[in-house]
Amino acid sequence: MTVPVFEEYEPAVDCTCAGCAAQRRAAARAVPTRHGGHPAAHGARRALVLVTAAGVVLSSGAAEAATATGHATGPARTDAPADPEPATPQGEKGPLQGVGASGPPSAPTFRATTRADIINRAKVWVSAKVPYSMEKYWSDGYRQDCSGFVSMAWNLGRNEWTGSLDQYGTRIAREDLQPGDILLFHNPGDPNKGSHVTIFGGWTDYRHSHYTAYEQARPRTRKQATPMAYWNNSDRYVAYRYRGLTGGASGSSFSTPYPGAGRFGPGASNKYVTQLGRMLVARGGKRFYSQGPGPDWGEADRRATQAFQMAQGWRGKEADGIPGPQTWRHLTGGTGRGIPAAGTGGSPNTVSPFPGRGHFKPGQSNSHVARLGTQLVRKGYGRHYVSGPGPRWTEADRRNVEAYQRSLGWRGSEADGYPGPHTWRRLFG
Repeated sequence: MTVPVFEEYEPAVDCTCAGCAAQRRAAARAVPTRHGGHPAAHGARRALVLVTAAGVVLSSGAAEAATATGHATGPARTDAPADPEPATPQGEKGPLQGVGASGPPSAPTFRATTRADIINRAKVWVSAKVPYSMEKYWSDGYRQDCSGFVSMAWNLGRNEWTGSLDQYGTRIAREDLQPGDILLFHNPGDPNKGSHVTIFGGWTDYRHSHYTAYEQARPRTRKQATPMAYWNNSDRYVAYRYRGLTGGASGSSFSTPYPGAGRFGPGASNKYVTQLGRMLVARGGKRFYSQGPGPDWGEADRRATQAFQMAQGWRGKEADGIPGPQTWRHLTGGTGRGIPAAGTGGSPNTVSPFPGRGHFKPGQSNSHVARLGTQLVRKGYGRHYVSGPGPRWTEADRRNVEAYQRSLGWRGSEADGYPGPHTWRRLFG
Protein backbone atom coordinates (compact mmCIF):
# COMPACT_ATOMS: atom_id res chain seq x y z
CA MET A 1 0.00 0.00 0.00
CA THR A 2 1.23 3.48 -0.82
CA VAL A 3 1.85 5.43 2.36
CA PRO A 4 1.87 9.24 2.06
CA VAL A 5 4.82 10.90 3.69
CA PHE A 6 4.57 14.53 4.84
CA GLU A 7 7.78 16.44 4.66
CA GLU A 8 8.42 20.06 5.58
CA TYR A 9 10.13 22.20 2.92
CA GLU A 10 11.70 25.61 3.48
CA PRO A 11 13.26 27.34 0.46
CA ALA A 12 16.96 28.14 0.89
CA VAL A 13 17.61 31.86 1.30
CA ASP A 14 20.63 31.83 -1.01
CA CYS A 15 19.40 29.45 -3.71
CA THR A 16 18.81 31.07 -7.12
CA CYS A 17 16.71 28.31 -8.69
CA ALA A 18 13.22 29.18 -9.94
CA GLY A 19 11.51 26.95 -7.38
CA CYS A 20 13.12 28.55 -4.34
CA ALA A 21 12.64 32.05 -5.76
CA ALA A 22 8.94 31.40 -6.31
CA GLN A 23 8.56 29.93 -2.81
CA ARG A 24 10.29 32.94 -1.24
CA ARG A 25 8.12 35.43 -3.12
CA ALA A 26 4.98 33.52 -2.25
CA ALA A 27 5.99 33.53 1.41
CA ALA A 28 6.69 37.26 1.26
CA ARG A 29 3.25 38.01 -0.16
CA ALA A 30 1.64 35.79 2.45
CA VAL A 31 3.01 37.85 5.33
CA PRO A 32 -0.05 39.54 6.93
CA THR A 33 -0.02 43.31 7.23
CA ARG A 34 -1.22 45.70 9.90
CA HIS A 35 -0.87 49.35 10.83
CA GLY A 36 -1.77 50.51 7.33
CA GLY A 37 0.01 47.80 5.41
CA HIS A 38 2.89 47.35 7.81
CA PRO A 39 4.25 43.77 7.66
CA ALA A 40 4.36 41.78 10.89
CA ALA A 41 7.71 40.43 12.00
CA HIS A 42 7.22 36.75 12.59
CA GLY A 43 8.52 33.39 11.47
CA ALA A 44 8.94 32.32 7.85
CA ARG A 45 6.07 30.28 6.40
CA ARG A 46 6.72 26.62 5.76
CA ALA A 47 4.88 24.68 3.07
CA LEU A 48 3.86 21.05 3.73
CA VAL A 49 4.73 19.01 0.68
CA LEU A 50 3.05 15.67 0.05
CA VAL A 51 5.55 13.19 -1.31
CA THR A 52 4.72 9.69 -2.44
CA ALA A 53 7.52 7.58 -1.03
CA ALA A 54 6.38 3.94 -1.21
CA GLY A 55 8.16 1.64 -3.64
CA VAL A 56 10.90 4.15 -4.32
CA VAL A 57 14.45 3.86 -3.09
CA LEU A 58 15.60 6.52 -0.65
CA SER A 59 17.86 8.38 -3.05
CA SER A 60 15.35 8.57 -5.91
CA GLY A 61 12.60 9.49 -3.42
CA ALA A 62 14.61 12.46 -2.20
CA ALA A 63 15.18 13.52 -5.79
CA GLU A 64 11.45 13.30 -6.56
CA ALA A 65 10.68 15.33 -3.42
CA ALA A 66 13.07 18.01 -4.56
CA THR A 67 11.47 18.02 -8.01
CA ALA A 68 7.98 18.26 -6.51
CA THR A 69 8.96 21.39 -4.59
CA GLY A 70 10.71 22.97 -7.56
CA HIS A 71 14.04 22.97 -5.67
CA ALA A 72 17.04 22.26 -7.89
CA THR A 73 19.39 19.53 -6.71
CA GLY A 74 22.44 20.89 -8.51
CA PRO A 75 24.78 23.58 -7.16
CA ALA A 76 23.50 27.17 -7.15
CA ARG A 77 24.89 29.50 -9.79
CA THR A 78 27.51 31.87 -8.50
CA ASP A 79 27.37 34.19 -11.51
CA ALA A 80 23.65 34.95 -11.22
CA PRO A 81 22.86 38.68 -11.42
CA ALA A 82 21.23 40.56 -8.58
CA ASP A 83 17.52 39.86 -8.24
CA PRO A 84 15.85 42.63 -10.29
CA GLU A 85 12.94 42.79 -7.84
CA PRO A 86 14.19 41.64 -4.45
CA ALA A 87 11.70 39.93 -2.19
CA THR A 88 12.00 42.21 0.80
CA PRO A 89 9.64 41.18 3.56
CA GLN A 90 10.55 43.27 6.56
CA GLY A 91 9.90 43.45 10.25
CA GLU A 92 7.91 46.15 11.93
CA LYS A 93 9.50 49.30 13.30
CA GLY A 94 10.47 49.16 16.95
CA PRO A 95 13.28 49.50 19.47
CA LEU A 96 16.66 47.85 19.15
CA GLN A 97 16.85 44.24 20.23
CA GLY A 98 19.04 42.96 23.03
CA VAL A 99 20.73 46.25 23.84
CA GLY A 100 18.39 47.60 26.49
CA ALA A 101 16.71 50.08 24.14
CA SER A 102 13.51 51.78 25.23
CA GLY A 103 10.20 51.81 23.40
CA PRO A 104 9.38 53.99 20.39
CA PRO A 105 9.83 57.74 20.88
CA SER A 106 6.93 60.15 20.47
CA ALA A 107 8.58 61.82 17.46
CA PRO A 108 11.66 61.20 15.29
CA THR A 109 14.94 62.35 16.81
CA PHE A 110 17.96 63.19 14.68
CA ARG A 111 21.33 62.11 15.99
CA ALA A 112 24.17 64.13 14.50
CA THR A 113 26.36 62.13 12.13
CA THR A 114 28.62 62.66 9.13
CA ARG A 115 28.69 61.12 5.67
CA ALA A 116 31.91 59.30 6.51
CA ASP A 117 30.33 57.80 9.62
CA ILE A 118 27.33 56.56 7.62
CA ILE A 119 29.49 54.84 5.01
CA ASN A 120 31.84 53.39 7.63
CA ARG A 121 28.91 51.85 9.54
CA ALA A 122 27.61 50.38 6.29
CA LYS A 123 31.04 48.87 5.57
CA VAL A 124 31.00 47.09 8.93
CA TRP A 125 28.02 45.00 7.83
CA VAL A 126 29.52 44.45 4.36
CA SER A 127 32.73 43.13 5.94
CA ALA A 128 30.79 40.96 8.40
CA LYS A 129 28.59 39.59 5.55
CA VAL A 130 25.50 39.93 7.72
CA PRO A 131 22.86 37.42 6.50
CA TYR A 132 19.53 38.85 5.36
CA SER A 133 16.64 38.20 7.74
CA MET A 134 13.43 39.99 8.63
CA GLU A 135 13.31 38.15 11.97
CA LYS A 136 16.86 38.21 13.27
CA TYR A 137 18.83 41.08 14.77
CA TRP A 138 22.56 41.65 14.47
CA SER A 139 24.79 42.10 17.52
CA ASP A 140 24.27 45.89 17.33
CA GLY A 141 20.51 45.45 17.82
CA TYR A 142 19.40 46.31 14.28
CA ARG A 143 17.13 44.05 12.22
CA GLN A 144 18.89 42.29 9.35
CA ASP A 145 16.69 43.55 6.51
CA CYS A 146 17.09 46.50 4.13
CA SER A 147 15.43 49.09 6.37
CA GLY A 148 17.19 47.82 9.48
CA PHE A 149 20.48 48.24 7.61
CA VAL A 150 19.72 51.90 6.83
CA SER A 151 18.50 52.47 10.39
CA MET A 152 21.89 51.23 11.56
CA ALA A 153 23.92 53.26 9.06
CA TRP A 154 21.98 56.44 9.82
CA ASN A 155 22.37 55.67 13.55
CA LEU A 156 18.65 56.14 14.22
CA GLY A 157 18.73 54.32 17.55
CA ARG A 158 15.73 52.16 16.58
CA ASN A 159 14.56 49.92 13.75
CA GLU A 160 12.47 51.61 11.07
CA TRP A 161 10.91 50.22 7.87
CA THR A 162 10.51 51.53 4.32
CA GLY A 163 7.24 53.20 5.28
CA SER A 164 8.82 55.39 7.97
CA LEU A 165 12.40 56.11 6.86
CA ASP A 166 11.30 59.19 4.91
CA GLN A 167 10.43 60.91 8.22
CA TYR A 168 14.16 61.02 8.97
CA GLY A 169 15.20 62.49 5.63
CA THR A 170 14.77 65.48 3.36
CA ARG A 171 13.81 64.72 -0.22
CA ILE A 172 16.49 65.73 -2.73
CA ALA A 173 17.03 65.53 -6.48
CA ARG A 174 18.91 62.50 -7.75
CA GLU A 175 21.59 64.69 -9.32
CA ASP A 176 22.34 66.04 -5.82
CA LEU A 177 23.01 62.61 -4.32
CA GLN A 178 26.12 62.30 -2.18
CA PRO A 179 27.57 59.36 -0.21
CA GLY A 180 25.38 58.54 2.78
CA ASP A 181 22.10 59.58 1.12
CA ILE A 182 19.53 56.88 0.35
CA LEU A 183 17.29 55.78 -2.51
CA LEU A 184 13.95 54.58 -1.16
CA PHE A 185 10.99 52.81 -2.78
CA HIS A 186 8.03 52.06 -0.55
CA ASN A 187 5.06 50.27 -2.10
CA PRO A 188 2.12 51.22 0.16
CA GLY A 189 -0.28 48.84 -1.59
CA ASP A 190 1.88 45.79 -0.88
CA PRO A 191 5.00 46.68 1.16
CA ASN A 192 6.49 43.24 0.56
CA LYS A 193 6.43 43.58 -3.22
CA GLY A 194 9.37 45.60 -4.44
CA SER A 195 9.81 47.90 -1.43
CA HIS A 196 13.51 48.42 -0.91
CA VAL A 197 16.12 50.96 0.18
CA THR A 198 19.81 51.37 -0.67
CA ILE A 199 22.59 53.65 0.54
CA PHE A 200 24.24 55.78 -2.13
CA GLY A 201 28.02 55.34 -2.08
CA GLY A 202 29.07 57.48 -5.06
CA TRP A 203 28.80 57.55 -8.84
CA THR A 204 30.72 54.94 -10.82
CA ASP A 205 30.67 56.83 -14.13
CA TYR A 206 30.48 60.44 -15.25
CA ARG A 207 27.15 59.83 -17.00
CA HIS A 208 25.62 58.99 -13.61
CA SER A 209 24.00 55.87 -15.02
CA HIS A 210 25.39 53.65 -12.22
CA TYR A 211 26.32 54.15 -8.60
CA THR A 212 27.89 52.14 -5.77
CA ALA A 213 25.04 50.79 -3.64
CA TYR A 214 25.38 49.54 -0.08
CA GLU A 215 22.34 47.39 0.65
CA GLN A 216 20.96 44.55 2.71
CA ALA A 217 19.54 41.98 0.31
CA ARG A 218 19.54 38.22 0.07
CA PRO A 219 21.70 36.43 0.85
CA ARG A 220 23.83 39.00 2.76
CA THR A 221 24.95 42.63 2.95
CA ARG A 222 26.62 43.73 -0.26
CA LYS A 223 28.35 46.61 -2.01
CA GLN A 224 28.12 46.67 -5.79
CA ALA A 225 27.66 48.84 -8.86
CA THR A 226 23.93 49.29 -9.45
CA PRO A 227 21.92 50.97 -12.25
CA MET A 228 20.35 54.26 -11.25
CA ALA A 229 18.07 53.96 -9.34
CA TYR A 230 17.68 50.16 -9.10
CA TRP A 231 17.30 47.05 -11.22
CA ASN A 232 13.52 47.36 -11.26
CA ASN A 233 10.99 50.03 -10.29
CA SER A 234 13.78 52.52 -10.97
CA ASP A 235 11.45 55.46 -11.59
CA ARG A 236 9.75 54.92 -8.22
CA TYR A 237 12.84 55.34 -6.04
CA VAL A 238 13.09 58.65 -4.18
CA ALA A 239 16.36 60.20 -2.96
CA TYR A 240 16.57 61.35 0.67
CA ARG A 241 19.24 63.00 2.80
CA TYR A 242 19.42 62.33 6.54
CA ARG A 243 18.14 65.32 8.50
CA GLY A 244 20.74 64.92 11.24
CA LEU A 245 23.65 65.15 8.81
CA THR A 246 26.49 67.45 9.80
CA GLY A 247 28.85 68.92 7.26
CA GLY A 248 31.78 69.27 9.62
CA ALA A 249 31.43 73.05 9.87
CA SER A 250 32.44 74.24 13.31
CA GLY A 251 29.53 75.20 15.48
CA SER A 252 26.83 74.12 13.05
CA SER A 253 23.85 72.16 14.30
CA PHE A 254 21.79 70.64 11.52
CA SER A 255 18.89 69.73 13.77
CA THR A 256 18.35 73.31 15.03
CA PRO A 257 14.81 74.50 14.22
CA TYR A 258 14.28 77.84 12.51
CA PRO A 259 14.70 80.48 15.26
CA GLY A 260 12.47 83.11 13.64
CA ALA A 261 13.01 86.13 11.38
CA GLY A 262 13.57 88.38 14.40
CA ARG A 263 16.96 86.75 14.98
CA PHE A 264 18.31 88.18 11.72
CA GLY A 265 18.66 91.59 10.18
CA PRO A 266 20.17 94.99 11.15
CA GLY A 267 20.93 95.23 14.86
CA ALA A 268 20.72 91.46 15.50
CA SER A 269 23.51 89.88 17.52
CA ASN A 270 23.18 86.23 18.60
CA LYS A 271 24.49 82.70 18.06
CA TYR A 272 22.09 82.05 15.16
CA VAL A 273 23.75 84.75 13.06
CA THR A 274 27.08 83.00 13.63
CA GLN A 275 25.58 79.64 12.72
CA LEU A 276 23.99 81.09 9.59
CA GLY A 277 27.31 82.58 8.47
CA ARG A 278 29.20 79.35 8.99
CA MET A 279 26.62 77.37 7.02
CA LEU A 280 26.75 79.93 4.19
CA VAL A 281 30.55 79.70 4.09
CA ALA A 282 30.24 75.91 3.86
CA ARG A 283 27.90 76.34 0.87
CA GLY A 284 30.24 78.59 -1.11
CA GLY A 285 29.78 82.00 0.54
CA LYS A 286 33.26 82.51 1.93
CA ARG A 287 34.08 85.33 -0.48
CA PHE A 288 31.45 87.58 1.14
CA TYR A 289 33.25 87.59 4.50
CA SER A 290 36.45 89.56 5.01
CA GLN A 291 36.36 88.36 8.62
CA GLY A 292 34.12 86.18 10.71
CA PRO A 293 31.37 85.02 10.50
CA GLY A 294 30.36 86.31 13.91
CA PRO A 295 27.29 87.02 16.03
CA ASP A 296 26.76 90.61 14.79
CA TRP A 297 24.55 90.85 11.70
CA GLY A 298 26.31 92.63 8.86
CA GLU A 299 26.12 93.33 5.14
CA ALA A 300 28.23 90.22 4.50
CA ASP A 301 25.52 88.05 6.07
CA ARG A 302 22.82 89.69 3.96
CA ARG A 303 24.74 89.38 0.70
CA ALA A 304 25.74 85.76 1.32
CA THR A 305 22.16 84.84 2.25
CA GLN A 306 20.84 86.59 -0.85
CA ALA A 307 23.34 84.75 -3.06
CA PHE A 308 22.20 81.42 -1.60
CA GLN A 309 18.53 82.33 -2.12
CA MET A 310 19.16 83.35 -5.72
CA ALA A 311 21.02 80.09 -6.31
CA GLN A 312 17.71 78.33 -5.57
CA GLY A 313 16.07 80.36 -8.35
CA TRP A 314 14.24 82.72 -5.99
CA ARG A 315 13.73 86.37 -6.83
CA GLY A 316 12.14 89.49 -5.32
CA LYS A 317 11.02 89.16 -1.71
CA GLU A 318 12.11 85.50 -1.71
CA ALA A 319 15.71 86.66 -2.18
CA ASP A 320 15.86 89.65 0.15
CA GLY A 321 18.90 88.42 2.08
CA ILE A 322 16.97 87.63 5.29
CA PRO A 323 16.74 83.87 5.96
CA GLY A 324 13.22 82.49 6.21
CA PRO A 325 12.11 78.94 7.15
CA GLN A 326 12.79 77.53 3.67
CA THR A 327 16.28 79.07 3.47
CA TRP A 328 17.05 77.71 6.94
CA ARG A 329 15.81 74.21 6.04
CA HIS A 330 18.01 74.10 2.95
CA LEU A 331 21.07 75.24 4.89
CA THR A 332 20.60 73.00 7.93
CA GLY A 333 19.61 69.99 5.84
CA GLY A 334 22.42 70.35 3.31
CA THR A 335 19.91 70.53 0.45
CA GLY A 336 19.42 72.92 -2.44
CA ARG A 337 22.07 74.47 -4.67
CA GLY A 338 25.25 75.96 -3.29
CA ILE A 339 26.37 79.52 -3.91
CA PRO A 340 28.02 79.70 -7.37
CA ALA A 341 31.59 80.89 -7.68
CA ALA A 342 32.22 84.54 -8.50
CA GLY A 343 32.67 85.31 -12.17
CA THR A 344 30.91 82.22 -13.53
CA GLY A 345 28.64 84.46 -15.57
CA GLY A 346 24.91 84.36 -16.11
CA SER A 347 22.39 83.66 -13.40
CA PRO A 348 23.31 81.62 -10.32
CA ASN A 349 21.76 78.55 -11.98
CA THR A 350 23.73 78.96 -15.22
CA VAL A 351 27.17 77.48 -15.91
CA SER A 352 29.30 79.37 -18.41
CA PRO A 353 29.99 77.36 -21.60
CA PHE A 354 32.96 75.01 -21.70
CA PRO A 355 35.66 76.83 -23.73
CA GLY A 356 36.98 73.68 -25.42
CA ARG A 357 39.61 71.03 -24.73
CA GLY A 358 42.24 72.82 -26.82
CA HIS A 359 42.73 75.41 -24.09
CA PHE A 360 43.92 72.80 -21.58
CA LYS A 361 47.03 71.04 -22.81
CA PRO A 362 50.82 71.48 -22.58
CA GLY A 363 52.04 74.75 -24.06
CA GLN A 364 48.72 76.56 -23.72
CA SER A 365 48.46 79.88 -21.87
CA ASN A 366 45.11 81.65 -21.56
CA SER A 367 42.58 83.08 -19.11
CA HIS A 368 40.57 79.84 -19.06
CA VAL A 369 43.47 77.97 -17.46
CA ALA A 370 43.80 80.64 -14.76
CA ARG A 371 40.07 80.58 -14.11
CA LEU A 372 40.09 76.79 -13.88
CA GLY A 373 42.94 76.84 -11.38
CA THR A 374 41.28 79.50 -9.24
CA GLN A 375 38.07 77.46 -9.06
CA LEU A 376 40.00 74.28 -8.18
CA VAL A 377 41.59 76.11 -5.26
CA ARG A 378 38.17 77.37 -4.10
CA LYS A 379 36.85 73.81 -4.18
CA GLY A 380 39.81 72.55 -2.16
CA TYR A 381 41.71 70.85 -4.99
CA GLY A 382 44.79 73.06 -5.31
CA ARG A 383 47.36 71.17 -3.26
CA HIS A 384 49.64 70.47 -6.24
CA TYR A 385 50.23 74.18 -6.90
CA VAL A 386 53.62 75.39 -5.67
CA SER A 387 52.75 78.88 -6.93
CA GLY A 388 49.83 80.31 -8.80
CA PRO A 389 47.51 79.19 -10.27
CA GLY A 390 48.29 81.09 -13.43
CA PRO A 391 47.37 81.23 -17.13
CA ARG A 392 49.94 78.66 -18.31
CA TRP A 393 48.86 75.00 -18.28
CA THR A 394 51.18 72.90 -16.10
CA GLU A 395 51.38 69.42 -14.64
CA ALA A 396 50.09 70.88 -11.36
CA ASP A 397 46.88 71.90 -13.16
CA ARG A 398 46.48 68.40 -14.60
CA ARG A 399 47.05 66.68 -11.25
CA ASN A 400 44.58 68.97 -9.47
CA VAL A 401 41.94 68.33 -12.14
CA GLU A 402 42.58 64.60 -11.81
CA ALA A 403 42.10 64.79 -8.03
CA TYR A 404 38.79 66.60 -8.53
CA GLN A 405 37.59 64.07 -11.14
CA ARG A 406 38.47 61.16 -8.86
CA SER A 407 36.53 62.79 -6.01
CA LEU A 408 33.43 62.44 -8.21
CA GLY A 409 33.98 58.70 -8.43
CA TRP A 410 35.40 58.76 -11.95
CA ARG A 411 38.24 56.44 -12.97
CA GLY A 412 40.37 55.59 -15.98
CA SER A 413 39.99 57.88 -19.00
CA GLU A 414 37.26 59.79 -17.14
CA ALA A 415 39.87 60.95 -14.62
CA ASP A 416 42.82 61.77 -16.88
CA GLY A 417 43.32 65.29 -15.49
CA TYR A 418 42.13 67.12 -18.61
CA PRO A 419 38.84 68.97 -18.18
CA GLY A 420 35.97 68.17 -20.52
CA PRO A 421 32.39 69.50 -20.59
CA HIS A 422 31.27 67.27 -17.68
CA THR A 423 34.20 68.28 -15.48
CA TRP A 424 33.61 71.95 -16.28
CA ARG A 425 29.89 71.74 -15.52
CA ARG A 426 30.43 70.00 -12.19
CA LEU A 427 33.28 72.30 -11.16
CA PHE A 428 31.48 75.55 -11.91
CA GLY A 429 27.88 74.42 -11.39
